[in-house]
Amino acid sequence: MEITYSTAKSNQELEQILALQQANLFKNVSEEEKKWEGFVTVEHTFDLLKDMNEVCPHTIAKFGDEVAGYALSMHPSFGDKIDVLEPLFDLLRQEDLLKNEKFIVMGQVCVSKNHRKKGVFRGLYEAMKTHVTPEFDFIVTDINAKNTRSLQAHLAIGFDQIAHFSADGENWIVVSLKTK
Repeated sequence: MEITYSTAKSNQELEQILALQQANLFKNVSEEEKKWEGFVTVEHTFDLLKDMNEVCPHTIAKFGDEVAGYALSMHPSFGDKIDVLEPLFDLLRQEDLLKNEKFIVMGQVCVSKNHRKKGVFRGLYEAMKTHVTPEFDFIVTDINAKNTRSLQAHLAIGFDQIAHFSADGENWIVVSLKTK
C-alpha cells in the first residue's frame, strides 16, 4: 500500500487530523522528541477545523484509511480565530511582505511517526500547491524558532525565510513557498 494525497472530505478524516495533532502537540511530547522530531503548537477544535476546511480544504496524506499526515489550510479570513496565529496575520498585513500577492497560510503540518522520513512532508506540500493554485500565489507559515526540525524541513523543500517576529515570549520565523 502506498501513500495517497487528497483534500479532507469527511468528518472521520478531520477527527483523525485532530488525533494526530494531539499526539504531536508541544505539551504532549518529551523535550527529546521536540528536539529530534519536532512538534505542533496550535490545538484546533473540531468546529474550527471543519470551518477552515469548508473555505479551503486541508491537504491530507493517507495510508489506506488512515490519515498519515496533514497540512492545514488557513484562509486569511481566519486570521483572528487562533490567538497564537494573530501576530503572523498582523505582520503579513502590516509589512506587506508578499507585495499584494494572494497567499494561503499553512496553519500546521504534521506527519505521523510511522510515516516520517518517507517523503510524506514533501508530498503534502506538493499536493497542497496543486490544490491551492491558481487561487493563491504563495503558501506562508510561521515556525517556532525552537522547532529546528520543522524549519530545516521547510527550507529543504524550497521555502524561503521572509521575516521574524516575537510574540508571547516565543520567537517565530516566517517562511513562504511560491505555488506556481
